[in-house]
Amino acid sequence: MTAPRIDTETLRRLPKAVLHDHLDGGLRPATVVELAAAVGHQLPTTDPDELAAWYFEAANSGDLVRYIATFEHTLAVMQTREGLLRTAEEYVLDLAADGVVYAEVRYAPELNTNGGLSLAEVVETVQEGLAAGMAKAAAAGTPVRVGTLLCGMRMFDRVREAADLAVAYRDAGVVGFDIAGAEDGFPPADHLAAFEHLRRESVPFTIHAGEAHGLPSIHQALQVCGAQRIGHGVRLTEDIVDGKLGRLASWVRDRRVALEMCPTSNLQTGCATSIAEHPITALKDLGFRVTLNTDNRLVSGTTMTREMSLLVEEAGWTAEDLRTVTVNALKSAFIPFDERKALIEDVVLPGYAAAL
Repeated sequence: MTAPRIDTETLRRLPKAVLHDHLDGGLRPATVVELAAAVGHQLPTTDPDELAAWYFEAANSGDLVRYIATFEHTLAVMQTREGLLRTAEEYVLDLAADGVVYAEVRYAPELNTNGGLSLAEVVETVQEGLAAGMAKAAAAGTPVRVGTLLCGMRMFDRVREAADLAVAYRDAGVVGFDIAGAEDGFPPADHLAAFEHLRRESVPFTIHAGEAHGLPSIHQALQVCGAQRIGHGVRLTEDIVDGKLGRLASWVRDRRVALEMCPTSNLQTGCATSIAEHPITALKDLGFRVTLNTDNRLVSGTTMTREMSLLVEEAGWTAEDLRTVTVNALKSAFIPFDERKALIEDVVLPGYAAAL
């Protein structure tokens, strides 16, 4: 017998956890239009629906560099205190409306200083906006916990500054670190000093790897830099032949290194050919700690509910599969163990039992 199909409304109610989601990739189209008008930034269109469609089409090129280029317009409206406060608050409220109970939001503070804000002011403003969003979500009966990952841009020279910020604000909502940006040609080991600093200070970090560049980037991220998680990691399958794991794939699976997988985004950047054939399903079935993520909700035209629905409809996922990746995400979240355990036992598992 096949498992009964899970309808979209049931999927929306399921408690979700997302580890890989970019703040500047998840703005509301209407907000981009309003803030762009306020700061005098020209957009491809001022119609919110048309802008949403433009983002999805522009990002659907099969090229990671062109995908990243679509961020020009969201970043343009995130250079002021007002813009950062609004986008951070709305970010949380949109996740709460989608059934997310835990999220880690990532962004690079250096990309938000063109309006005169200092790096510290950027971080403090975003945290203020996130806190306002969490308070409103809790008051509405849809509480969501959001931690922050600060990013350094791997192709620039301020990665160590971003790492210092992560250390400085780790008791003020920042839970970890990442490097982002064009992957090919900018290996993780270029920033080894920053990662060594984070390890000395006991700040966890993930690294974008195994997306535009293959196994060497994953190896460097783990074995040279010491990452606790891997952002994307879709090309880990290059180390698996006929179900037999190579040494790197075995390391990742056996040590429960979480893979922050983003199916729709990977289709857009050419890392996968279809949802049905996306590596997340094969890796799940082989026992890897895969997690399901949105990456950039505006740019990819997606939500966690949509990502779940695609896997159910096109890859045959069951409710048990969805619960597994949700628990996987919380097991590997960068918050204390007791808080992760409470979210799993008091929120996720009861939430699944009630919804299904």
